[in-house]
Amino acid sequence: MIRSMTGFGRGEARGETVTVTVEARSVNARHLDLALRLPRTLSGLEPEARRLVQSRLERGRVEITITFAPVPGASSARLAVDDALARDYLTQARRVASALGLSDAVSLEWVLERPGVVRLEESDTASGDISWETVASPLASALDELVERRTAEGQRLAAELRVQHAELSVAVERFAERAPAAARRREERLRERLAILRENVAVDEQRVLTEVAVWVDKTDIAEEVVRLRAHLAELQLLLDKGGPVGRPLDFLLQELNREVNTVGSKADDLELSQVVLGAKSTLERMREQVQNLE
Repeated sequence: MIRSMTGFGRGEARGETVTVTVEARSVNARHLDLALRLPRTLSGLEPEARRLVQSRLERGRVEITITFAPVPGASSARLAVDDALARDYLTQARRVASALGLSDAVSLEWVLERPGVVRLEESDTASGDISWETVASPLASALDELVERRTAEGQRLAAELRVQHAELSVAVERFAERAPAAARRREERLRERLAILRENVAVDEQRVLTEVAVWVDKTDIAEEVVRLRAHLAELQLLLDKGGPVGRPLDFLLQELNREVNTVGSKADDLELSQVVLGAKSTLERMREQVQNLE
């Protein structure tokens, strides 16, 4: 399938304590230009994320944004015990008891009730609970939607390219049909001029034949027509083949444009020149469409 380079996709996965959201956007670019935006605590997952994106896309400026948020109502706090502080409390309690001649029996309950020994801490959900599997699912969903939209747009562009390919094929056949008539008109004009010249000066027939041969060679477009037909056939094959065809299509359009320009420079006929202008207009529209293809 032919795909464009523009699209958007979104994926979301909800766990017990956190929701991960991924948004993917892409626009035109010569190569695959990937920008990943994710929280600092998820930076360790960037290599895997890059590999997944690169396995799905060939070209385009792609921006991937990964965010997470706690699930409403889910506690992200955890109970923490400061063992060192508890030990200090116990040591000091026993020292004071010994100094005062009191019993050194200290209960666990008393130690745990000391300030700072037991506390609630906000857990680092991102670094502790979010694994690659948790991110991979919404990232894959976002890429699925992105590819789907790029494919839909690509099919629309491919349909337009097929119409324009048909228009260009008609123009090339007009070149081939008009070329003999244009050559006859040039010959008639040359004969008229020669007839006028003969009335006033002597004409070297051999020189005239040489000049006619040079003129015919300079204005003959048979080779250009052959190459144009070959390029159009290859373009049709690429459209039928599908896949990442943006670059080869762009190259083919450059070659087609070069041949059409050559025909235009050789054209010594008003109708042929008009067909050339129409073909160049079609090629420009095709070039604009191809710039959007992967």
